[in-house]
Amino acid sequence: MFLLSVLGIWKVYMIEKIKQYFTLSKPEIMLLVIITGATSLVLEGSLLREPLRFLLALVALYLTGGSANALNQYFERERDALMKRTAGRRPLPQKKISHKGALIFSLLMGISGVLIFGFFFNWYSALLSLVTLLFYSFFYTLYLKPTTPQNIVIGGAAGAMAPVGVWVAATGSMSWEPWILFLIIFLWTPPHFWALALFYTDDYRASKLPMMPVIHGERSTLNQIVFYTLILVAASLTLVFSQKVGWVYGAAAAILGFRFIRQSFKARASQTEKDYRRLFFMSIQYLFILFVVIVVEIFI
Repeated sequence: MFLLSVLGIWKVYMIEKIKQYFTLSKPEIMLLVIITGATSLVLEGSLLREPLRFLLALVALYLTGGSANALNQYFERERDALMKRTAGRRPLPQKKISHKGALIFSLLMGISGVLIFGFFFNWYSALLSLVTLLFYSFFYTLYLKPTTPQNIVIGGAAGAMAPVGVWVAATGSMSWEPWILFLIIFLWTPPHFWALALFYTDDYRASKLPMMPVIHGERSTLNQIVFYTLILVAASLTLVFSQKVGWVYGAAAAILGFRFIRQSFKARASQTEKDYRRLFFMSIQYLFILFVVIVVEIFI
């Protein structure tokens, strides 16, 4: 009985540890990344005949993207402890795992993902994933984020690379369609994260991060949100020129885009936390539904 009790406690302990390490990868964010990557693979089409390789590409994508997120949390562990939004949610500020363990976990994830891309697909995609990982983990986290209010705009390039990376993994070459998906995510990133920053401005001020609302104020941030939302919707409509999607995607992009634009104008007019939160959650719905529609239209 004593041995069974010890084994039970050990099992609970290990499950909790695994959960905390998994949290380092930011699974909520990675869900959207995986959806954008899967959409690119469906749009390209060749791996639909090889479902195991399709899944393996997404596993590699999760490992490299999750590694970048985990390294981001490793480097920002002290700053995260100063912010209410992250201090009580992330494992490193809560000291639930060691920072050395987090670093080793992050590196193992990244190396595994890059090697999967290289050995099972091609070294072109492996190189792209490695450059993206290093760009986000080091250049964005250590340089851009603490030095410029344009950090989200420039750093958004890393988060937008998933469709391009898996397309190259499947084909070994580039095409214009994944770059449209890249552009959609790239232009979506500023309105999405600035909406978040608007209702966590005090947190960012306390951590001394030069986020747009902290440096230029709410009105200027809202003007830029409206601007990026307008060009995002315009960019999303260009995908209708692909022979792989048609009026279903075009109608969805127009309707979703109209709702997103309307909420951005509403947030600018009201300047209330309620509308900032609505804009933030609407941005998630927008990207998720838009990419799901691409997949649905291809299959129907």
